[in-house]
Amino acid sequence: MPEWLIERGIGETRAALSEDGEIIEARVRRDGVIPAGTILTAKLAAVAPRVAVEAGGDTFLLPQGVSGVSEGRSLVVEVTREALGGSEPWKRGLARVTSEEPRAAVPLAEGRESPIAEWDDLLEEARSGIVPFNGGELRIQPTAAMTMIDVDGWLAPAELARVAVWAAARAIRRLDIGGSIGIDFPTLGSKEARRDIDRLLDEYLPKPSEHTAINGFGFVQVVRPRPRASLIELAQERAAFEARALLRRAAFETSGPKRLVAAPVLIAVLEGHPEWLDALAHKLGGNIGLRADAALIMSGGYAENA
Repeated sequence: MPEWLIERGIGETRAALSEDGEIIEARVRRDGVIPAGTILTAKLAAVAPRVAVEAGGDTFLLPQGVSGVSEGRSLVVEVTREALGGSEPWKRGLARVTSEEPRAAVPLAEGRESPIAEWDDLLEEARSGIVPFNGGELRIQPTAAMTMIDVDGWLAPAELARVAVWAAARAIRRLDIGGSIGIDFPTLGSKEARRDIDRLLDEYLPKPSEHTAINGFGFVQVVRPRPRASLIELAQERAAFEARALLRRAAFETSGPKRLVAAPVLIAVLEGHPEWLDALAHKLGGNIGLRADAALIMSGGYAENA
C-alpha cells in the first residue's frame, strides 16, 4: 500500500509517496518560498508590462489581470504557483485575485514523519536529468517554454516508444514535473503505432493531465498542474540544491560537533544561511563548522567530526 512519508528537513520539507521502498511521487517545499494555496493580502505593484503584486516580501504575476484596483492599493490574492527560482521574470510566482480570507497553504502531503529511503537516488536523477529504463533512457531538460523529455534507446522505434511512455509517466510523477511538458519519442511511421502510444499515454500519465496526439515526428505535448518547482527545476539552482542535500546527509550523522566540507560555492551558500547551520547544530547537539575544499565536486560534500 503506498504511503506518504514526510521529512521536515533543513531548508526544505520533503514528501514522498513510497511503496515497497520505491518513491512513486515526490514533492519539495523550500523554506522561505510562499507555496501555492496560500491566500494573503497584497499590494498592486504594476499593471504594465505585466500585472504584478507584492505580498509576503515577494512579487507575483497575475496572468488573469485585475480590474478596479489602482497601483499601490491592497487586494487579496491566492498563490497558484510558487516562485520557481532564478532571476527571469517567467520564474516568478503566479497568483489570482480572490474574495476568500487570508490563510496558509495546506500541508505538502498528509503522512507520517520518517526518513525517505532512496531519496539520494531521486536527487541523482534530478541533478543529471538522466533516467534509465529497460531499453534506453530519458534525458530531461527544463527550458523557458516547457520541460523537454527526450527518449533515446536501442530498441526498435515502436517498442522503444511503448516502453518509454511508462518511463516518462513515471519520471513526471517521481520528479514532480508540471506545466507544459514535451516528450520526443522515436518517429513512428504508422498511424496504428501512434494510436497505440496515445492510448498508453491516456493510461499511464498522472492525473490530472492533458496531452496532444503524437505527431508524425514522435512529439507529444503534455500539460498538467504546476503548483511548485519540480525537482528537475530545483536542481538547476545547483549550489543551493547541493547545499540542502549536504545538510540532509549531515542530519543523519551521529550526534556531536561537525565540520561540513564542501566545494567553495557550497560553503558560500551555507555561510549565507546561518539559520540552516543553527538548525543542524540543534539537531546534532554540537557546533557546526565549515571548510572549503576546491578539490570536491559540487555533490561531493561531507560531514566530519570537529
